[in-house]
Amino acid sequence: MKRPLGKTELEVTPVALGCWPLAGVTTLEATHADGVATVLAAIDSGINHLDTAYVYGPNGESDRILAEALAGRRDEVVLASKVGVHYATTDSGGEPEMVTCGHPEQLRQECEELLQRLNTDRVDLLYLHSPDPEVPLADSAGALAELMSEGKTRSVGVSNTQLEQTKEFAAACPLSAVQLPYNMLQRDIEERTLPWCQEQGVAAMVYWPLMKGLLAGKLGRDATLDERDSRRKYPMYQGDEWRRNQDFLDALRAVAEAADVTVAQLAVHWTLSQPGVTSVLCGAKRPEQIRETAAAMRLALSADLAERVAGAIRNRGEAASKRTFT
Repeated sequence: MKRPLGKTELEVTPVALGCWPLAGVTTLEATHADGVATVLAAIDSGINHLDTAYVYGPNGESDRILAEALAGRRDEVVLASKVGVHYATTDSGGEPEMVTCGHPEQLRQECEELLQRLNTDRVDLLYLHSPDPEVPLADSAGALAELMSEGKTRSVGVSNTQLEQTKEFAAACPLSAVQLPYNMLQRDIEERTLPWCQEQGVAAMVYWPLMKGLLAGKLGRDATLDERDSRRKYPMYQGDEWRRNQDFLDALRAVAEAADVTVAQLAVHWTLSQPGVTSVLCGAKRPEQIRETAAAMRLALSADLAERVAGAIRNRGEAASKRTFT
């Protein structure tokens, strides 16, 4: 079931635990205890790929949860993290905001800090979280290459890049993985990036398989998001896009019922089954959520049901998105 992490000796499961929700930044009612239980549930459900980042929580909440959960179990998982985005206080003295910084010294500092928080001497995969337009990409890539040569990470990846940027990064540092958004309704990377990854032997790790929870199918047409819910700002949750997405979900619900699976399992299974996709990052803040999506690794659809899903996707077309990657 496991798939190669690029050209490394590491292998990852098709479903990964995305640890952003554990931090509780944009996730309502996330607790430390639930976070630890969620990580353990992921491992016990057969997941070996855990994905976090330096910026997942103003005080490293995600890392601290992982450190507690992985005590005595570190060798059971492929642990991925990211550097290049951190929290900084604004000039007005308000709440800290996320800032992108790709300066080599900042990347090194973040790497050292996250290793301390995770209580480990190295991660298995370290990404540049996002390119810094003020810093040459080759400089950031070179910094990660140095960290790899020093044994701080076993492999290097890059996230949130256009293909040209990915190629530039790969020219300056051995590249094992890319991480980009991809799901049934956001498929920009199919045309160029996924084929390139297959040609180059680079793992494609994809996030947003459920479109911030939309494709879980649990929000009906009349659902109202909490005013504190950050999803309210996304086009997919607004106006005509919301109505079209609900029509699409009705079609998925019918297939899911026929297959005796949940809509979330159907969406994750579709994503991990696409050519070139190595691992699908599924966020969760409670154990039952990751158990549900982990089951998608073992799902098999009949040809008839698979075609019904494909037809629903064709009828819907791609959804509006705040940004695209090609």
